[in-house]
Amino acid sequence: MKKINHLTSYLLLAVLVIGALSSCRKDTNGDIEGGKGAPAISSIRTVSKSKVDSSLTNTYTTYDNTGKPTTVTVPNYNAQISAFDSTTTTGNLGNLYAIRGSNLASTTKIEINGVNVIFNRALSSDEGVIFSVPQNVPTIQPQANKLVLTTLNGTVSYDFTVLPPPPTISTLSNYNFSANSQITLKGIGFSSVSAVKLRATNEVVTIISKVDTQLVIRMPASTANRSSLVYTYTSGPNTGAQAGSRQEFINIDKAYKVFANNDFQNGWTDASWTGPSGRSTATSKSGTASIVATYPAGAWQVEGWANWNTGMAYDPAYKFLTFWVKGGTVDHELVLVGDQMAGGYGQVQNANAYAAQKIKVPAKVWTYFKIPLAAPSSTDVNSLNFWKNGTTAKQLGFFLQGQTGDVNETYYFDEVMFVK
Repeated sequence: MKKINHLTSYLLLAVLVIGALSSCRKDTNGDIEGGKGAPAISSIRTVSKSKVDSSLTNTYTTYDNTGKPTTVTVPNYNAQISAFDSTTTTGNLGNLYAIRGSNLASTTKIEINGVNVIFNRALSSDEGVIFSVPQNVPTIQPQANKLVLTTLNGTVSYDFTVLPPPPTISTLSNYNFSANSQITLKGIGFSSVSAVKLRATNEVVTIISKVDTQLVIRMPASTANRSSLVYTYTSGPNTGAQAGSRQEFINIDKAYKVFANNDFQNGWTDASWTGPSGRSTATSKSGTASIVATYPAGAWQVEGWANWNTGMAYDPAYKFLTFWVKGGTVDHELVLVGDQMAGGYGQVQNANAYAAQKIKVPAKVWTYFKIPLAAPSSTDVNSLNFWKNGTTAKQLGFFLQGQTGDVNETYYFDEVMFVK
């Protein structure tokens, strides 16, 4: 049996509702058939909607490199599809609803909070009209919270509150944080947020300022290695609604740092071929310095860093390599290399590199990368396998394959870290 996905269910539900409503017809005089009296609304029903039930929980157990277990129980943050055709006085942006009532066949206009709602009169009947809530309906209170329906024979209003969308990030100033650092989140739904915490530890994140499209937060001194956010926000009558961010944030204070906090860390140093290279104060992602790497025009060259003394020993607790990189004059694909990786620290051509090594860097902007590390025995091409040939890695760098017509390229790297 094939599994029916949410989109298929959504379309099927819509067809069922449409079939239940007789489409509007015209009589022999060309007038729309249906009641000639004033319109009346008896109810609004959902064709489809989703709800997050945070009372549902999941329990996860992880083990550190000594075998010590840690168990964390977290609420459910995934939306669940609710029963079809349930009566409601609240709606969500983009969802589909059916107005039930009488004398509705000649409907000419529907508005919610002053915004026109597009509907298909061919799918309407004297007893029902199907509509979806436009994305531009205002949700920030106070609002009229009214659906107003107009027909050829009159107007009727009905109490209907459009709920604010859950807080959703579209862009952010940084994926990394340290104690008391500020991060700016941009997106939608932030004006209704009353509290923020780290999902991994329930530690409180301080709200500095908020408007609907932007939330500025201050991060705590956390014990978490990495964590997504959990928002508590107001959704209609529910002042305790919760939603989680898809984005995960990395705690710089808990990571193994190659370069962060404006300098090389843990014995790592510049090991590039061409200058200028190494620490630079020309630009930075979040501080006052970053690493600069220079690639001459047309060259086939590796630029990078080394820790010749202790290196970095393999530790299964480390799951990701993360870094920010600012691109050069044009888009390029770099190949990430290391002395213990497949191909070693050298000229691994793009055609010979596996997926996790290929770093597509847009020109002139900072781009964030988070790459799975994997165990030494792994053959997963989507993981970096940083210790494939040995359990102590002493070099990390990026190869740029030169091409005819290249110009000199300068790249900047910041917050280069291994993360548990």
